[in-house]
Amino acid sequence: MGKRNLILAINPGSTSTKIAIYEENNQLFIKNIKHSADELAQFAKITDQYEFRKNLILKEVENAGFDINEIRILIGRGGLLKPITSGVWNVNQAMLSDLQASRYGQHASNLGAIIAHNIACSIDGAEAIIADPVVVDELADIARISGHPLMPRKSIFHALNQKAIARRYADDNNRQYEDLNLIVVHLGGGISVGAHHKGLVIDVNQALDGSGPFSPERSGSLPVNEVIDICFGGKYSEAEIRKMVCGAGGYIAYLGTNDALVVETKAKDGNEKFAAIQSAMVYQVAKEVGAIATVLKGKVDAILVTGGIAYSKPFVSELTDRISFIAPVTVYPGEDEMGALAQNAARYLHKEVAGNQYK
Repeated sequence: MGKRNLILAINPGSTSTKIAIYEENNQLFIKNIKHSADELAQFAKITDQYEFRKNLILKEVENAGFDINEIRILIGRGGLLKPITSGVWNVNQAMLSDLQASRYGQHASNLGAIIAHNIACSIDGAEAIIADPVVVDELADIARISGHPLMPRKSIFHALNQKAIARRYADDNNRQYEDLNLIVVHLGGGISVGAHHKGLVIDVNQALDGSGPFSPERSGSLPVNEVIDICFGGKYSEAEIRKMVCGAGGYIAYLGTNDALVVETKAKDGNEKFAAIQSAMVYQVAKEVGAIATVLKGKVDAILVTGGIAYSKPFVSELTDRISFIAPVTVYPGEDEMGALAQNAARYLHKEVAGNQYK
């Protein structure tokens, strides 16, 4: 009996590793493996965790009753690499070298390709790939100009979910993604607002530690002079300031929580401060949507709202009230990263798309 051509999706996070097994686009198994702070404290670098996490993955696959040798494609969550185009990328030595050295930054997602490759090497005929990592760069040349040549604008955003949602909308409406002008708004721990022009994200805010709306954990665009004052004021270390920008900004800085549901509940219960900060985040997202609409010269087929905060009816209602004059708003709450990874893997498996070579 031949292999079932199963797909194993691997999505490492800071304190967990999500895995899922698919046959085509049919999910057979999913597991969120939690990692305690004590377990991870033994590793000096994130990339040192790969053997520990790999062994846990293999154990969970075996415990779920799957034969690891039936895995045909292993797809990892793409990590911090040099800017690359959208699509599927084969995990090769050049990619592994950059990820293992954390050449473009340390992040748990760097482990996705490393673990996928390591497991694939032990399975006859298996392949390791990634798809649409956060560094997907399709910016128009004009969008790269920031105002100073030493600080060009960069593309770091929720490429996997944005691309998957854009294609889903196109399929739902019997259209081709490459024929549409869309604005996709990802609302999560970070927030990204992308201008999708005929299949390319030609402009988007740098959603990791750069620009755009503040979010539950990130400060977004900040007044530059005040940032300079804080940097040279002597009160805070570089590490503390970086944490203000990404990790302890936004809701955390104002309200002491990164839980959007807590903020929504307190706002509903009449807490004026929580209501004001929630509305301010809506306001900033709406401003970004309005700005990105000018990139598409106002020719917008639809605005797609996705991510975990898209489950919040008050947030989405207030946002829709501000932006629906631009184009119809369609909401796709949540983010199915595992499904998006599997979808890309299935397309690669059936040779609908080719794998790119990282150099």
